[in-house]
Amino acid sequence: MSVHESEPIRQSVEVEYWVIDDDGRLVTPGPLVEATPGAEREFVEPVLEVKTTPCETTAALREELFGRIRAVLELADDLGKRLVPLATPVYADEIRELPSDRTRVQNCVVGEDFEYVRHCAGTHIHVEQQPGRAVDQLNALVAIDPALALVSSSPYFRGQRIADGARSKLYRWMAYNSVPHQGWLWSYVADEAEWNRRLERRYEDFVTAAVDAGIDRHTVEANFDPESAVWTPVQLRAEFGTVEWRSPDTALQSQVVQLTDDVTDFVGRLRGTDVRIDGDTGRVSEREIVLPEFDAVLDYVDDAIRDGVAAPEVCAYLDRMGFDVDAYDPISRDIDGREPVSPEAARELRLDYADRLERDVRRADRARLD
Repeated sequence: MSVHESEPIRQSVEVEYWVIDDDGRLVTPGPLVEATPGAEREFVEPVLEVKTTPCETTAALREELFGRIRAVLELADDLGKRLVPLATPVYADEIRELPSDRTRVQNCVVGEDFEYVRHCAGTHIHVEQQPGRAVDQLNALVAIDPALALVSSSPYFRGQRIADGARSKLYRWMAYNSVPHQGWLWSYVADEAEWNRRLERRYEDFVTAAVDAGIDRHTVEANFDPESAVWTPVQLRAEFGTVEWRSPDTALQSQVVQLTDDVTDFVGRLRGTDVRIDGDTGRVSEREIVLPEFDAVLDYVDDAIRDGVAAPEVCAYLDRMGFDVDAYDPISRDIDGREPVSPEAARELRLDYADRLERDVRRADRARLD
């Protein structure tokens, strides 16, 4: 085993939360961005993002994420604000965005469908690139994209059920439907050069579309580079030295840590293991990791978005890929079956899950003291 193969794989997360008041209404984070390092505004008004630094162990990640959320909650309590771990606000007619050149460009390129993105809150998981294995890591995360079903946290958009994973449907099938290469899952790559060629090609498409829509080219290039101009769910991030998986919903922080641990463990199995692409079933063993053909992955992803862990094919596939599906309890499954959800009922749901997020923190506090 080489030195690199014996070192821990660093992991980090970025988690977005809706901010509400004590009546369950969406509000701006305001001073919450000052509560802790890693707390930032997102491009829409009622969302706060909490980021961690790269951590060498899951225990360290858990400690940092919970600590930062705890600091936000302490200030939020003074301000009459709360955090909600739901992938959509369940019901909201309009979500206002913060004015910026970046969002202006995206609105021009994507058009009216960019509205759907404003209703989404998600989790980004970063796993450190391993020397010589970054392409395998990228392809492996593409293959396990159906694991988004494990933490689906809202089936609703504007009070109507649209899919078990409403956020993924809003992003992939509605927001970026007119520019699919920007937001859909990309197929496997043979090497990093192929990945970079794809990025450059998509970037030129994006810049051209923006200029055609009347945006000055300098404005586009000042706000976007090839990495930041695509929203495909799995990306090689040269800026951070990571492979990033952007598909999971926001969720209770314990669920986020659990999924990050499982994903990092899955990526760790690539060390010293043969990886190949074959067939449509996929499997993980001690000797090799077999990734399904990309068309088969897309079928699993579609089922995961529509039906979540209620889809037997998805559960069987994730089991073959080494995930313990029964260890997860997706929020979508708990809150499904209520459509239509009125604005009043949506506020109650947001308050309920703000309570659950706070209980999650308290449980972690008790565990630390034991």
